[in-house]
Amino acid sequence: MTAGVFLSAMMLLSITPISVSAGEAYAAKTWTDSHATWYGGKDGAGTMGGACGYGNMNARGYGMKTAALSTKLFNDGYTCGACFEIRCKSSESRYCYSSTSSVIVTATNYCPANPNRPNDGWCNGDRTHFDLTYQMFTTLAVYEAGIIPVQYRRVPCAKKGGIRFTINGNPNFNLVLLSNVGGSGSVVSVQMKGENSYSGWVPMKQNWGQMWECGTRVTGQSVSFKVTVGYGQTFVFWNVAPKTWQFGQTYEASSNVNDSWDNKEDASSYKYNGNNGYNGGNQWWRGWRN
Repeated sequence: MTAGVFLSAMMLLSITPISVSAGEAYAAKTWTDSHATWYGGKDGAGTMGGACGYGNMNARGYGMKTAALSTKLFNDGYTCGACFEIRCKSSESRYCYSSTSSVIVTATNYCPANPNRPNDGWCNGDRTHFDLTYQMFTTLAVYEAGIIPVQYRRVPCAKKGGIRFTINGNPNFNLVLLSNVGGSGSVVSVQMKGENSYSGWVPMKQNWGQMWECGTRVTGQSVSFKVTVGYGQTFVFWNVAPKTWQFGQTYEASSNVNDSWDNKEDASSYKYNGNNGYNGGNQWWRGWRN
């Protein structure tokens, strides 16, 4: 394991799913019609970075098995990290490879709407669309096709190692990237706690993508995180970062999220309300997303 990566114990805090309405496109667990294109060049260089905050996809462990999502699927970044299985509809396109059944990709970027094509932009409005890497697109179809009809469904993420927390910022501002999240893949709320914190868990606010922020001072303390994933389960990762942690380092928990998401609804349609969602360190809930 590389320097700056430390292990911690993980404790399951709750297995009670949060009750939300199902049926959102980003939560579809049955095959659903859509379309796919590819971007980023044949070497995938243009897929690095992106609107989820992961940066170098190879360094984060995502590689080229990624996709940028349309507005409807991206869900303001709350779908970042989710995994989708995609298959080409050979009955509707001669460009599909019959030898490939499907690919599984992780959502790592945003496919923006095209204001110059309000009526037929693939990533516009209510359309679901996947902008794949060249490697994933050409696994499904001939690249000259440009765009192909597909079907997709949300699937559990199988990740190696533990969930990772990359801590950036300064002593008065913490900006934490969550990556390599298994199970639901996506994270919808985060809290952090220094070992000397008398106020208990401090709620973090989504900055962008899977970057979460708060202003509490935790330098010189071991740091724990409480994470709620897209299908409503909350996990505590104790002492992920040791007392000697440094900004700019990534700390890896000893375990990953392994939520039992069958028959559960995606909680991404809820957004944590930082003003009202936390009460005295004993109660945890999320307000309705505006």
